[in-house]
Amino acid sequence: MLIAVLMFSMMDALLKLLSEHYPPFQVATLRGLSSLPFVLTWALASVGLRALLRVRWPLHLLRGVLGVGMMAAFVYGVNRLPLSTTYSVFFIAPLLITALSGPILGERVGPRRWIAIGVGLLGVLVLLRPSGEGMLSTAALAVAAASLAYAVTAITVRVLSRTDSTQSMMVWLMVMISLGAGALAWSGWVPVRGEDWWLILGLGVAGSLGQYAITEAFRLGEASLIAPLEYTALIWGVILDLSLWGVLPDSITWVGAAIIVASGLYLLRRERVHAEAEHP
Repeated sequence: MLIAVLMFSMMDALLKLLSEHYPPFQVATLRGLSSLPFVLTWALASVGLRALLRVRWPLHLLRGVLGVGMMAAFVYGVNRLPLSTTYSVFFIAPLLITALSGPILGERVGPRRWIAIGVGLLGVLVLLRPSGEGMLSTAALAVAAASLAYAVTAITVRVLSRTDSTQSMMVWLMVMISLGAGALAWSGWVPVRGEDWWLILGLGVAGSLGQYAITEAFRLGEASLIAPLEYTALIWGVILDLSLWGVLPDSITWVGAAIIVASGLYLLRRERVHAEAEHP
Protein backbone atom coordinates (compact mmCIF):
# COMPACT_ATOMS: atom_id res chain seq x y z
CA MET A 1 0.00 0.00 0.00
CA LEU A 2 2.83 2.43 0.78
CA ILE A 3 4.33 1.85 -2.67
CA ALA A 4 0.91 2.35 -4.23
CA VAL A 5 0.48 5.67 -2.41
CA LEU A 6 3.84 6.93 -3.66
CA MET A 7 3.12 5.91 -7.26
CA PHE A 8 -0.35 7.42 -7.22
CA SER A 9 0.98 10.66 -5.73
CA MET A 10 3.37 10.99 -8.65
CA MET A 11 0.55 10.11 -11.03
CA ASP A 12 -1.75 12.72 -9.45
CA ALA A 13 0.86 15.42 -9.89
CA LEU A 14 1.04 14.52 -13.58
CA LEU A 15 -2.77 14.57 -13.79
CA LYS A 16 -2.78 18.05 -12.30
CA LEU A 17 -0.20 19.24 -14.83
CA LEU A 18 -2.20 17.76 -17.73
CA SER A 19 -5.50 19.15 -16.42
CA GLU A 20 -4.16 22.64 -17.03
CA HIS A 21 -4.46 22.02 -20.79
CA TYR A 22 -7.10 19.29 -21.28
CA PRO A 23 -10.71 18.61 -20.11
CA PRO A 24 -11.30 16.15 -17.21
CA PHE A 25 -12.68 13.29 -19.33
CA GLN A 26 -9.79 13.60 -21.78
CA VAL A 27 -7.27 13.44 -18.93
CA ALA A 28 -9.09 10.37 -17.60
CA THR A 29 -8.83 8.82 -21.07
CA LEU A 30 -5.10 9.54 -21.23
CA ARG A 31 -4.75 7.94 -17.81
CA GLY A 32 -6.32 4.71 -19.05
CA LEU A 33 -4.64 4.59 -22.47
CA SER A 34 -1.16 5.39 -21.12
CA SER A 35 -1.27 2.51 -18.63
CA LEU A 36 -3.02 -0.05 -20.82
CA PRO A 37 0.00 -1.17 -22.92
CA PHE A 38 2.09 -1.86 -19.80
CA VAL A 39 -0.72 -3.64 -17.98
CA LEU A 40 -1.83 -5.69 -20.99
CA THR A 41 1.69 -6.84 -21.85
CA TRP A 42 2.31 -7.99 -18.28
CA ALA A 43 -1.09 -9.69 -18.04
CA LEU A 44 -0.71 -11.65 -21.29
CA ALA A 45 2.81 -12.73 -20.36
CA SER A 46 1.85 -13.88 -16.88
CA VAL A 47 -1.64 -15.43 -17.12
CA GLY A 48 -2.57 -15.45 -20.81
CA LEU A 49 -5.68 -14.41 -22.67
CA ARG A 50 -8.03 -17.05 -21.26
CA ALA A 51 -7.65 -15.77 -17.69
CA LEU A 52 -8.54 -12.28 -18.89
CA LEU A 53 -11.77 -13.43 -20.54
CA ARG A 54 -13.11 -15.74 -17.83
CA VAL A 55 -14.18 -13.05 -15.35
CA ARG A 56 -17.26 -11.80 -13.53
CA TRP A 57 -18.34 -9.23 -16.09
CA PRO A 58 -21.08 -7.43 -14.08
CA LEU A 59 -18.64 -6.47 -11.31
CA HIS A 60 -15.97 -5.45 -13.82
CA LEU A 61 -18.52 -3.27 -15.59
CA LEU A 62 -19.45 -1.68 -12.25
CA ARG A 63 -15.77 -0.98 -11.56
CA GLY A 64 -15.44 0.56 -15.01
CA VAL A 65 -18.37 2.94 -14.53
CA LEU A 66 -17.11 3.92 -11.08
CA GLY A 67 -13.58 4.32 -12.44
CA VAL A 68 -14.65 6.74 -15.18
CA GLY A 69 -16.64 8.87 -12.75
CA MET A 70 -13.92 8.77 -10.11
CA MET A 71 -11.15 9.81 -12.50
CA ALA A 72 -13.10 12.65 -14.10
CA ALA A 73 -14.28 14.03 -10.74
CA PHE A 74 -10.80 13.77 -9.23
CA VAL A 75 -9.16 15.50 -12.20
CA TYR A 76 -11.75 18.30 -12.01
CA GLY A 77 -11.00 18.77 -8.31
CA VAL A 78 -7.22 18.52 -8.47
CA ASN A 79 -7.15 21.11 -11.25
CA ARG A 80 -8.75 23.67 -8.93
CA LEU A 81 -7.31 22.71 -5.54
CA PRO A 82 -3.77 22.23 -4.25
CA LEU A 83 -2.71 18.60 -4.29
CA SER A 84 -2.46 18.49 -0.48
CA THR A 85 -5.98 19.93 -0.09
CA THR A 86 -7.30 17.44 -2.64
CA TYR A 87 -5.76 14.59 -0.66
CA SER A 88 -7.17 15.91 2.59
CA VAL A 89 -10.68 15.84 1.13
CA PHE A 90 -10.06 12.45 -0.47
CA PHE A 91 -9.09 11.07 2.95
CA ILE A 92 -12.76 10.33 3.50
CA ALA A 93 -12.25 7.25 1.30
CA PRO A 94 -10.50 5.05 3.91
CA LEU A 95 -13.26 5.91 6.38
CA LEU A 96 -15.86 4.85 3.83
CA ILE A 97 -13.96 1.65 3.03
CA THR A 98 -13.91 0.72 6.71
CA ALA A 99 -17.60 1.51 7.04
CA LEU A 100 -18.52 -0.46 3.93
CA SER A 101 -16.31 -3.44 4.78
CA GLY A 102 -18.80 -4.49 7.47
CA PRO A 103 -22.12 -4.75 5.61
CA ILE A 104 -20.61 -5.72 2.25
CA LEU A 105 -17.62 -7.91 3.12
CA GLY A 106 -18.75 -9.21 6.48
CA GLU A 107 -15.69 -7.83 8.26
CA ARG A 108 -16.38 -6.92 11.87
CA VAL A 109 -16.36 -3.17 12.56
CA GLY A 110 -16.85 -2.60 16.28
CA PRO A 111 -18.32 0.42 18.08
CA ARG A 112 -14.94 2.03 18.74
CA ARG A 113 -14.15 2.01 15.05
CA TRP A 114 -17.54 3.49 14.23
CA ILE A 115 -16.75 6.31 16.67
CA ALA A 116 -13.40 6.83 14.92
CA ILE A 117 -15.21 6.97 11.57
CA GLY A 118 -17.57 9.60 12.99
CA VAL A 119 -14.64 11.67 14.26
CA GLY A 120 -13.00 11.40 10.85
CA LEU A 121 -16.16 12.65 9.16
CA LEU A 122 -16.16 15.58 11.58
CA GLY A 123 -12.65 16.34 10.37
CA VAL A 124 -13.97 16.37 6.81
CA LEU A 125 -16.58 18.95 7.86
CA VAL A 126 -13.81 21.09 9.36
CA LEU A 127 -11.84 20.73 6.14
CA LEU A 128 -14.82 21.59 3.92
CA ARG A 129 -15.67 24.76 5.81
CA PRO A 130 -18.00 27.23 4.06
CA SER A 131 -15.32 29.35 2.39
CA GLY A 132 -13.55 29.57 -0.95
CA GLU A 133 -12.43 25.95 -0.62
CA GLY A 134 -15.30 24.80 1.54
CA MET A 135 -18.74 23.26 1.17
CA LEU A 136 -19.71 25.68 -1.62
CA SER A 137 -16.69 24.60 -3.68
CA THR A 138 -17.66 22.33 -6.55
CA ALA A 139 -14.05 21.17 -6.70
CA ALA A 140 -14.10 19.92 -3.11
CA LEU A 141 -17.47 18.24 -3.63
CA ALA A 142 -16.15 16.57 -6.80
CA VAL A 143 -13.21 15.14 -4.86
CA ALA A 144 -15.58 13.91 -2.14
CA ALA A 145 -17.68 12.16 -4.81
CA ALA A 146 -14.52 10.63 -6.26
CA SER A 147 -13.61 9.29 -2.82
CA LEU A 148 -16.99 7.56 -2.53
CA ALA A 149 -16.55 5.95 -5.96
CA TYR A 150 -13.05 4.87 -4.98
CA ALA A 151 -14.30 3.29 -1.74
CA VAL A 152 -16.89 1.21 -3.59
CA THR A 153 -14.27 0.24 -6.18
CA ALA A 154 -11.92 -0.94 -3.44
CA ILE A 155 -14.67 -3.09 -1.97
CA THR A 156 -15.34 -4.69 -5.37
CA VAL A 157 -11.65 -5.66 -5.55
CA ARG A 158 -12.08 -7.69 -2.38
CA VAL A 159 -15.10 -9.45 -3.87
CA LEU A 160 -13.55 -10.02 -7.30
CA SER A 161 -10.29 -11.32 -5.87
CA ARG A 162 -12.12 -14.46 -4.73
CA THR A 163 -12.52 -15.58 -8.34
CA ASP A 164 -10.65 -13.24 -10.73
CA SER A 165 -6.94 -12.58 -11.17
CA THR A 166 -5.16 -9.35 -10.35
CA GLN A 167 -4.26 -9.08 -14.04
CA SER A 168 -7.87 -9.21 -15.20
CA MET A 169 -8.92 -6.57 -12.68
CA MET A 170 -6.20 -4.21 -13.84
CA VAL A 171 -6.65 -4.77 -17.57
CA TRP A 172 -10.42 -4.37 -17.65
CA LEU A 173 -10.40 -1.31 -15.42
CA MET A 174 -7.97 0.43 -17.78
CA VAL A 175 -9.93 -0.71 -20.86
CA MET A 176 -13.23 0.54 -19.47
CA ILE A 177 -11.80 3.86 -18.31
CA SER A 178 -10.21 4.36 -21.72
CA LEU A 179 -13.39 3.54 -23.65
CA GLY A 180 -15.89 5.16 -21.29
CA ALA A 181 -14.00 8.39 -20.67
CA GLY A 182 -12.90 8.49 -24.32
CA ALA A 183 -16.51 8.34 -25.54
CA LEU A 184 -17.47 11.19 -23.20
CA ALA A 185 -14.40 13.26 -24.16
CA TRP A 186 -14.61 12.71 -27.92
CA SER A 187 -16.76 15.72 -28.81
CA GLY A 188 -14.48 18.15 -26.99
CA TRP A 189 -11.14 16.44 -27.63
CA VAL A 190 -8.13 18.77 -27.57
CA PRO A 191 -5.07 17.82 -29.69
CA VAL A 192 -2.23 16.62 -27.46
CA ARG A 193 0.74 18.97 -27.41
CA GLY A 194 4.13 17.51 -28.31
CA GLU A 195 5.73 18.61 -25.03
CA ASP A 196 3.13 16.69 -23.02
CA TRP A 197 3.97 13.22 -24.32
CA TRP A 198 6.61 12.67 -21.67
CA LEU A 199 4.03 13.52 -19.01
CA ILE A 200 1.68 10.94 -20.52
CA LEU A 201 4.44 8.31 -20.54
CA GLY A 202 5.18 8.99 -16.88
CA LEU A 203 1.46 8.83 -16.18
CA GLY A 204 1.31 5.36 -17.70
CA VAL A 205 4.29 4.02 -15.76
CA ALA A 206 3.27 5.46 -12.39
CA GLY A 207 -0.38 4.52 -12.88
CA SER A 208 0.47 0.93 -13.83
CA LEU A 209 2.77 0.39 -10.87
CA GLY A 210 0.34 2.06 -8.49
CA GLN A 211 -2.65 0.08 -9.77
CA TYR A 212 -0.78 -3.21 -9.41
CA ALA A 213 0.38 -2.38 -5.88
CA ILE A 214 -3.04 -1.27 -4.64
CA THR A 215 -4.87 -4.18 -6.26
CA GLU A 216 -2.49 -6.61 -4.59
CA ALA A 217 -2.83 -4.75 -1.28
CA PHE A 218 -6.61 -5.08 -1.20
CA ARG A 219 -6.45 -8.64 -2.55
CA LEU A 220 -4.07 -9.87 0.15
CA GLY A 221 -4.98 -7.66 3.10
CA GLU A 222 -8.08 -6.84 5.09
CA ALA A 223 -9.63 -3.69 3.66
CA SER A 224 -10.20 -1.93 6.98
CA LEU A 225 -6.60 -2.67 8.05
CA ILE A 226 -4.65 -1.36 5.05
CA ALA A 227 -6.92 1.53 4.03
CA PRO A 228 -5.62 4.02 6.67
CA LEU A 229 -2.10 3.71 5.21
CA GLU A 230 -3.33 5.87 2.35
CA TYR A 231 -3.04 8.88 4.66
CA THR A 232 0.69 8.96 3.90
CA ALA A 233 -0.34 10.59 0.62
CA LEU A 234 -0.57 13.91 2.48
CA ILE A 235 3.21 13.90 2.96
CA TRP A 236 3.78 13.46 -0.76
CA GLY A 237 1.08 16.00 -1.56
CA VAL A 238 2.77 18.68 0.53
CA ILE A 239 6.19 17.90 -0.99
CA LEU A 240 4.84 18.02 -4.56
CA ASP A 241 2.78 21.18 -3.92
CA LEU A 242 5.80 22.97 -2.54
CA SER A 243 8.27 21.78 -5.18
CA LEU A 244 6.05 22.13 -8.29
CA TRP A 245 3.56 24.90 -7.44
CA GLY A 246 5.11 26.67 -4.44
CA VAL A 247 2.02 26.38 -2.20
CA LEU A 248 1.38 24.97 1.26
CA PRO A 249 -1.89 24.00 3.04
CA ASP A 250 -3.51 26.68 5.20
CA SER A 251 -4.09 26.24 8.94
CA ILE A 252 -7.69 24.98 8.68
CA THR A 253 -6.66 22.36 6.13
CA TRP A 254 -4.00 21.14 8.55
CA VAL A 255 -6.54 20.93 11.40
CA GLY A 256 -9.08 19.02 9.33
CA ALA A 257 -6.44 16.70 7.91
CA ALA A 258 -5.01 16.07 11.39
CA ILE A 259 -8.42 15.01 12.72
CA ILE A 260 -8.96 12.65 9.80
CA VAL A 261 -5.45 11.17 10.03
CA ALA A 262 -5.80 10.67 13.79
CA SER A 263 -9.05 8.77 13.30
CA GLY A 264 -7.44 6.69 10.56
CA LEU A 265 -4.46 5.81 12.73
CA TYR A 266 -6.84 4.81 15.52
CA LEU A 267 -8.69 2.58 13.08
CA LEU A 268 -5.37 0.99 12.14
CA ARG A 269 -4.54 0.36 15.80
CA ARG A 270 -7.96 -1.16 16.50
CA GLU A 271 -7.62 -3.44 13.48
CA ARG A 272 -4.28 -4.69 14.74
CA VAL A 273 -5.72 -5.40 18.18
CA HIS A 274 -8.68 -7.18 16.58
CA ALA A 275 -6.42 -9.26 14.31
CA GLU A 276 -4.18 -10.27 17.22
CA ALA A 277 -7.22 -11.31 19.27
CA GLU A 278 -8.51 -13.52 16.44
CA HIS A 279 -5.11 -15.06 15.63
CA PRO A 280 -3.12 -15.31 18.89
